[in-house]
Amino acid sequence: MKRRDFLASTAALLVATPLFAAEAGKGSLTVGAAINKAGRQRMLSQRMAKAFAMQAAGVMPDKAGSLLDQSRRLFEAQLSELKTLAPSEAIQTALADLDRAWLVYREVLGRPRTPDNARLVLAESEKTLRAAHVLTGLYEKQAASSAGHLVNISGRQRMLSQRMAKCFLFEQSGLAVDSLKVEQEAARRDFVAALAELNAAPQNTAEIRTELGLANTQWMFFEQALNGQERNREIAARNVATTSERILEVMDSLT
Repeated sequence: MKRRDFLASTAALLVATPLFAAEAGKGSLTVGAAINKAGRQRMLSQRMAKAFAMQAAGVMPDKAGSLLDQSRRLFEAQLSELKTLAPSEAIQTALADLDRAWLVYREVLGRPRTPDNARLVLAESEKTLRAAHVLTGLYEKQAASSAGHLVNISGRQRMLSQRMAKCFLFEQSGLAVDSLKVEQEAARRDFVAALAELNAAPQNTAEIRTELGLANTQWMFFEQALNGQERNREIAARNVATTSERILEVMDSLT
């Protein structure tokens, strides 16, 4: 597929379609599903900040609003689900910590798209991310399996895709935060390292290898969008917004 055709096709992803709704209401939560959902909370913490940044930068603001609303509803639904599986005191504490972080983050996300509020969104997205990461790690320990580790690693790729886009788009919005480029590059390195680990995993089935092939291809497109070669800032921001959704979809399927 030519790059321009790919970018045109990805624009349709930035709508209020529930990409992850298929798992809703599937009965009692297993530890494996909890690792996936807690890991997805990490991603959503960054995706909501990305949507806020899109609105602040004037990048498809209406579609960004739909994306933010969808992500907010999914975060709350999954948090309720995760509360039904708290087999240890540590997990109970981590769930309470995530709940508290979310209450503050949710309020900040509803504020006007000003530079001061953008800085608050950045700060609270980090706190919510850290709380979700701790919870995901505790569920992985509960699973005590190599499969649980791989679910966690591939799930973290979803978060890193949104984190890179968040940093890029906040910078495009004009927010003067020195750490954005550093954080974006750190996320890129982590993504590349984890993708290599997933590609080399001996547990990979033929189906997983097919998904990994798609992930490798989507990463190539996403990295091209992030690399700054597009001189038109508006086009560059739109490309990052759309390709980050495509790679998210592929990594979610892989997870």
